[in-house]
Amino acid sequence: MISRVERFLAHLDRLSRGVEPAFTPFRSSTPDLDQATVMTYSNHPSPGYLVGYTYGLSLADHPAWRNGSRELSISVRSTDRLWAMAAGHLAETLRGKCPFGYGNTIDFGEPISPESRMTAFVIYEPTIADPQDFRVDVSPEGHEGHDVINIVGLYPIHDV
Repeated sequence: MISRVERFLAHLDRLSRGVEPAFTPFRSSTPDLDQATVMTYSNHPSPGYLVGYTYGLSLADHPAWRNGSRELSISVRSTDRLWAMAAGHLAETLRGKCPFGYGNTIDFGEPISPESRMTAFVIYEPTIADPQDFRVDVSPEGHEGHDVINIVGLYPIHDV
């Protein structure tokens, strides 16, 4: 039987066209929840870019999530993995507290990476693939549609 996380990772494998990710775990600060993890894809979708996805945010519940839980994605023209690590930090520390809905802004509180003065994020639809690719059914066989993850995009912005 394929687990929930294996279904999610298989979906990311299809999106990344076989690019191998680096996995970075984030220790859980919530006793009832497993750790969060960031999968970072370097030089994807082309050289000089970086894509990161979280897993672990969707293990929590939020009352605003009516059509599935959330995971985060970030895509930047950079090789600095700190962008993806910021996504992992937000997923782990804000799960169950923040709805991560389109238009939400999140103040990171400091520059996200030394290469930029951006200190915040806005949540919106990911742009690195087709919209249907960001709804992932991770339900067990025979129970399709009962466990859906919606991947949302993190966009770095200046604190204004």
